[in-house]
Amino acid sequence: MADTPYAPRHIRALPSWLLGRAAARGHRLVAEALAGEGMRMMHHAVLSAVEELGPVSQAELGRTLHIDPKDMVAIVNELQGDKLVTRSPDPRDRRKNAIEISADGRRRLRRTRQLGDEANAELTGDLTPAEREQLVALLTRIALPGE
Repeated sequence: MADTPYAPRHIRALPSWLLGRAAARGHRLVAEALAGEGMRMMHHAVLSAVEELGPVSQAELGRTLHIDPKDMVAIVNELQGDKLVTRSPDPRDRRKNAIEISADGRRRLRRTRQLGDEANAELTGDLTPAEREQLVALLTRIALPGE
């Protein structure tokens, strides 16, 4: 790997170092793939959450994704500007905005999910299907202990 920084042999054998390098490579691959559709990773995450949770208040969306409220306003503004979500008063509480995915948002999300899947396939391309399944299971146990 030409873009991998030098690390002493002992460090290169540490799971924490390897996980960090794998995460950095995966992040780069997915970010590059999404950029082809004019989408950033955080915008993709918000759009995915809106599809899954929507209609959802902007405040709840921010809390759920652990995104600062000011950042969430900017992200939703950009998604709305691209006609990927709609924002309207929440019928349950008119003081809040309800965010919903639009038809354009659903189409974009289908394309970006496919691109993300292709990037992850490239990331794990040297593994067999069984190894990929095992990797996901092991990473889940490490990243989400007790779940």
